[in-house]
Amino acid sequence: MSPDSQSSGEDEQDTIDLRSDTVTRPSEEMREAASTATVGDDVYGEDPTLNELEARMADLLGTEAALFVPSGTMGNQIAARVHTERGQEVLCELESHVYRWELAGLAQHSQLQVRTVDGSPRGRITPTQVHANYVEASGHRPGTGLLTLENTHNAHGGTALSVDAIAAPAEAAHELGVPVHLDGARLFNAAVANGCEAAEYAEHVDSVMCCLSKGLGAPVGSMLAGSESFIEEARRVRKLLGGGMRQAGILGAAGLEALENRERLAEDHERARQLAAGLDEIPGLHAGEPETNLVMVETEEPAKPFLDRCEDEGILASAFDSHTVRFCTHLDLDDADIEAAIEGVRKAATGQQS
Repeated sequence: MSPDSQSSGEDEQDTIDLRSDTVTRPSEEMREAASTATVGDDVYGEDPTLNELEARMADLLGTEAALFVPSGTMGNQIAARVHTERGQEVLCELESHVYRWELAGLAQHSQLQVRTVDGSPRGRITPTQVHANYVEASGHRPGTGLLTLENTHNAHGGTALSVDAIAAPAEAAHELGVPVHLDGARLFNAAVANGCEAAEYAEHVDSVMCCLSKGLGAPVGSMLAGSESFIEEARRVRKLLGGGMRQAGILGAAGLEALENRERLAEDHERARQLAAGLDEIPGLHAGEPETNLVMVETEEPAKPFLDRCEDEGILASAFDSHTVRFCTHLDLDDADIEAAIEGVRKAATGQQS
């Protein structure tokens, strides 16, 4: 199960939930906007609030059109289906979300093969790797049908790749006639971290997915953006996958409110740095310096018993592998929560009783 899709019940009052930025509760402004939203049947294209949200996202990303989808996973899977033909290969980073955390959807939904590329340490695929792993279609081989990129890169610790780091492999793929999809679940985090606009990334790729329900704080939803023709076909595939919704403007209204949270992502990044610095001083823990809102911590002991003790102290985090734990800052946390989290983890790591 992806660390961004773990179930979460109502937290105890003193629990500090650092598992993911998906655990945030909708703000009062989002609830109010949802309750008063003007709605219509979106399958008929008649929901004015969703139409507004889609136009707003297309404007922010500099694309011709955009489409509201229930989840980032659906957005990625729709893009793969639209861009490719059955049996083709997809190039993606070895630890990418579309490969590691989406239940082999590329194979199940689109009958695609996957060819992975090791982008360590930051999740970056180079133009050289694109050319080296490209397969030309022949009577024996299906050919490369799609390159997927990810920014920020979840499994590599929320690394915020530069515009050039996205543009270069995308250009290499385009030289080979291969379309490019960008999994930008936290693309606005990357833009804030690099001091650029999200549209500067989107202009180099053929489609991009952005989540509203991660750092931006919406309760539900992601956006898929691209050309008019791409979105027209994407709408059909969304229906095929069961994502055709009716009066979904109730969700879209919260998404419009969430878009106002783009600039405040810098606060999450700063709190992640504060958290990492505090955790790195705890014996047995080694925290890297975060680039965005994800803090990856190497544990000298196995992650599971460490996380169990953290939970006893009211601190929730996610295991990434046997000795790696991820902490994620988000808009429901303040500076006092970060200090309390550091103290709780310290007690858990050193075996002290609270």
